[in-house]
Amino acid sequence: MILKKTSNVLLAFALCMAFTSPATAQKNKVAKTNGSQIIEPNGNPITLKGTNLGNWLVPEGYMFKTGKVAAPRQIDQLLHEMIGPDSLTVFWHKYLDNYITQEDIKYLKRIGCNHIRLPFHYKMFTDETYMGTQNAGFKYFDRVIEWCRKENLYVLLDMHCAPGGQTGDNIDDSYGYPWLFFSKSSQDLMSEVWMKIAKKYKGDPIIIGYDVVNEPFAHYFVKEIPDYNHRLFTLYQRMVKDIRSVDKDHTIFLNGSVWAGDFDVFESIIDDNIVYEFHKYWFDVEQAAIQKYVDFRDKHNVPIYIGETGENTDEWVMDFRLLLDQNNINWCFWPYKKMDNTKGIMNFTMPEDYAVIVRYSQSDRSSYEKIRENMPDRAIAQKALNKFLENCLYKNCFQNKGYIEGLGLIVE
Repeated sequence: MILKKTSNVLLAFALCMAFTSPATAQKNKVAKTNGSQIIEPNGNPITLKGTNLGNWLVPEGYMFKTGKVAAPRQIDQLLHEMIGPDSLTVFWHKYLDNYITQEDIKYLKRIGCNHIRLPFHYKMFTDETYMGTQNAGFKYFDRVIEWCRKENLYVLLDMHCAPGGQTGDNIDDSYGYPWLFFSKSSQDLMSEVWMKIAKKYKGDPIIIGYDVVNEPFAHYFVKEIPDYNHRLFTLYQRMVKDIRSVDKDHTIFLNGSVWAGDFDVFESIIDDNIVYEFHKYWFDVEQAAIQKYVDFRDKHNVPIYIGETGENTDEWVMDFRLLLDQNNINWCFWPYKKMDNTKGIMNFTMPEDYAVIVRYSQSDRSSYEKIRENMPDRAIAQKALNKFLENCLYKNCFQNKGYIEGLGLIVE
């Protein structure tokens, strides 16, 4: 009788473990939100502190010093004109290998970052040629994710350039208008890319979350904001639903509208595992500048995160970072690395001959005649780009000490 009861108890225990343990393990496998906090898989709350790997998978003109040649496809065309298709492909491949390396990731961990935000272009997950590659997204994702795993550095995947364009400016590589909100095919492709990403990284604890789309529509469309806000919220509902169909656990990050600054877009709370993200640049550091986001957090009991800020003096960076810390706000400053610029963590020297590229980017290229007329010497342009690839390597970069101190990180 005792043996029979013992057997029944053991059987019940085994059945209980079989049906509940996997769910429990899955629940605790990745970081999640709990009220206004983000909770790590070990159960401890974390305040995110980090930097954006800007200009790596999404080149930007102001960091290439090419001014109005600002969007990725415009930069690609500029370089194509100067060095031709074969040399351009070689350049992009080396650029992707050199600009961010394992040494950069090790460094960020050493100085005190606990996560990185990784901007990417949707084209990296399609057959379209982008930066000399096709369908190369997972190649570069996996590379940096494994580096981060070794350092216990969380990764936030940020769709910086969505199909059709979500901002209507250079940063989304669009055609001057946020066509994403008016194009079903673009929204379908966006969903397809996110579901592909979420399916691959489902359950991966080093992924802190999915940043659905960066800085939806710009202030240029101020008259249409009420309509655009509703379109964006409807898109968010779909993206959350589609991502959740393949990954029920990872945290989803949602930007406010109008350069990520307007939280009026959030008509309701869509999901119980979402971080609400704002971006903010160039303002006087005072509590009033962030109070509306703090109020949103406290009212809805949800986490908030500033995914981009910075691009300012060392003193401003310190003042604002201290204000964020005082308000327990997760933060990520923009960007990590730039050429010949102190407004970031890391700096590298502009090549001596790079001025020919800058001048050509500023010249009249409105016709084939003008392109031929203003084209720089190809050998000099190629030399400058080769030197750029060498200078941007971690071993040749140098720290912006005042900026790092402003972030409260460690100067080496």
